[in-house]
Amino acid sequence: MSYLYAIILAIIEGITEYLPVSSTGHMIIASSFMHIASDDFTKLFTIVIQLGAILAVVVLYWKRFFQSLDFYFKLLVAFIPAVILGLLLNDFIDALLESPIVVAISLIIGGFILLRVDDWFKSNEEIDTNNPTAHTEISYATALKIGFFQCLAMIPGTSRSGASIVGGMTQKLSRKVAAEFSFFLAVPTMLGATAYKIYKYYKAGFELSSTQINYLLIGNIIAFIVALIAIKSFIDYLSKKGFKIFGYYRIALGIILLVIHFTIFKLSV
Repeated sequence: MSYLYAIILAIIEGITEYLPVSSTGHMIIASSFMHIASDDFTKLFTIVIQLGAILAVVVLYWKRFFQSLDFYFKLLVAFIPAVILGLLLNDFIDALLESPIVVAISLIIGGFILLRVDDWFKSNEEIDTNNPTAHTEISYATALKIGFFQCLAMIPGTSRSGASIVGGMTQKLSRKVAAEFSFFLAVPTMLGATAYKIYKYYKAGFELSSTQINYLLIGNIIAFIVALIAIKSFIDYLSKKGFKIFGYYRIALGIILLVIHFTIFKLSV
């Protein structure tokens, strides 16, 4: 890895972490094109710089994190499914992370879902418009269901934010309310995943050089700044326009990846 690669990956993380386009998928794609995807430090880097993106949510919504203990209990309930399935399927998930085909297919399937999701849950926005305070109080049952939807993102290319936002909309939440809860849920989910991966690398005896530590510091700072901008822009756009543009983007990217993959494969045969 170089400083340039670290900056590129951090920008991608900051932009895509909270958009329904799959940050993991984009990081796999980018690192593959830079020929550093198989490097152990790259895998650690893409996980650790999520901390910068997490901090962006805390800074933007800091008042919500001090409103009540009930808020944290609901996040904990929504977080539990990811903890259980993540521990049970860890090796299987790691294997999927190395498959560009899985990423491409997930992008395309998710894209078609996003093209239709605004129409499926149109009534949510009408209810929210008629009563601005409706659905802002998320029940424990709703939180748990959103947590199960979030688990779909263990398949690379699915998108954690996309899965949890759609999950919230199935529970009659508006796009904005569902997106904000998805952002909040990202904090314990990403912190837990990051801490677990760091622990695994530590137990394996992985040591960081001073240069690699600098990469991590720069990556987190850039991911934080970019995520701040991305979150505010996404909420504004989503409230007004919906998901369709993200659906078209996912489908186009997935098709391009499949074409590149199979073209290269055929040329090498």
